[in-house]
Amino acid sequence: MRSISRIATFLLPLALLPTAGHAQSTADQEAKTRAANIAAWPDAARSLFGQKAAPASMQARAIGSYARGCLAGAEALPVDGPSWQVMRLNRNRNWGHPALIDYLEKLARDVPRINGWPGLLVGDMSQPRGGPMLTGHASHQIGLDADVWLTPMPKGRLDHEQRENMSAVNMARADWRDVDPRNWTPAHTRLIRAVAAEPRVERIFVNPALKVALCREAGADKSWLDKVRPIWGHNYHFHIRLACPAGMASCQGQEPPNFGDGCGTELSGWVERQHQAIFNPPKPKPGPKPKPKPPMSVDALPPECRQVLVSP
Repeated sequence: MRSISRIATFLLPLALLPTAGHAQSTADQEAKTRAANIAAWPDAARSLFGQKAAPASMQARAIGSYARGCLAGAEALPVDGPSWQVMRLNRNRNWGHPALIDYLEKLARDVPRINGWPGLLVGDMSQPRGGPMLTGHASHQIGLDADVWLTPMPKGRLDHEQRENMSAVNMARADWRDVDPRNWTPAHTRLIRAVAAEPRVERIFVNPALKVALCREAGADKSWLDKVRPIWGHNYHFHIRLACPAGMASCQGQEPPNFGDGCGTELSGWVERQHQAIFNPPKPKPGPKPKPKPPMSVDALPPECRQVLVSP
């Protein structure tokens, strides 16, 4: 199963490469894309779940898998906390399983001690009822995923316009083979190491260029890098994924990480593929473009997700 998932990852479309920059889209860009997707596929799961403004009044459950599921009884991360601020408020994606809310609040409280930052800027989590999203993500569907910006929270409060439109900082170097030393600091490594040490965290996703820096700065004990996986994008933020809560049969987790530190030939392969895709992309095939694959339907989700969708 793991070999299949690795192959699928290598074949991800170029749209998922860092140049896409969805996390940095403005409020106007987001609104236009959402409207176009709803108009094109009004009955798709992403359209139905993406238009739900409030959670389902049900017992909290993560249902299905990270990229094919939904979320019952979601809780919202408050948009302002003593050491966090939620970004891109118009997306209404600051929802999660209570376990995720608890962890993010704890992490944010600990950040000043961990690396000296005033706090965290939190990006996309899940929609109020989870499920596929109208823009930007394949996962984040069951309330156990969260994007945390690699830009420290400022000491002052950001206003609404700033939260909707300001960009995070690109941590990748211009050639995408390493981090940009003007932006990346040891504080980034300390933060990601601390997240990896949390038993509830199952995976952390970063751009291959960022993992190069983490491997270099990890020190003698690189065991924590087992959880830190390279993936396209993720040069403005890192992605935290929690394991399924204990005893939650409705949640389909992943195999425990067993990759080693991932700092050898696997990482160099990721770096090279990314570099080639950005600077020497394959030429388009002649002839008409194939029709896009229809988005996921509600029928493709676990049956319980229909109840989540229609619940008051």
